[in-house]
Amino acid sequence: MNGINAGLLLLRVAVGLTMVAHGYNHVFRGGRIKGTAGWFGSLGMKPGILHAWLASLVELFAGAALVLGFLTPLAAGALAGTMVVALIINHRKNGFFIFRPGEGWEYVMNLAAACLALGAIGPGEWSLDHAFDIKFDQLDGWAGLIIAAAIGIGGGIALLVVFWRPEAPKT
Repeated sequence: MNGINAGLLLLRVAVGLTMVAHGYNHVFRGGRIKGTAGWFGSLGMKPGILHAWLASLVELFAGAALVLGFLTPLAAGALAGTMVVALIINHRKNGFFIFRPGEGWEYVMNLAAACLALGAIGPGEWSLDHAFDIKFDQLDGWAGLIIAAAIGIGGGIALLVVFWRPEAPKT
């Protein structure tokens, strides 16, 4: 089991820290939160400032929770949701490969898939969930995946239905 626990820890830390770095970058680097808000608004997420803060805080706090293995399916679902939204509003139109102009969707799809997989598999024994005996393994192991997918895919789509207002294509 230690090899599996090490692998899960490695995956949680890699994905979680990547997401924390994204959130940190949105808030404190480049154009900061104001620039992030303007960018989100230009992609059709209205109001941009709300979505800049939502995405940034999710990336910071859910990313940290994933690193720690705390409430793992919830954290993984929240992070998957940010990647689903990013895929649809920004990366989808640019093709699969990330090296294409505008960045394709391979990167965000893989982050979302890794998050959903972690929600399904769980954080392993080297986690706060294990230390505090927090379990999401009901339904023969499907509960974590269902929770992560409902939050990630369902929440992402719901957010888009309510708030995404892209400009109409110019003809």
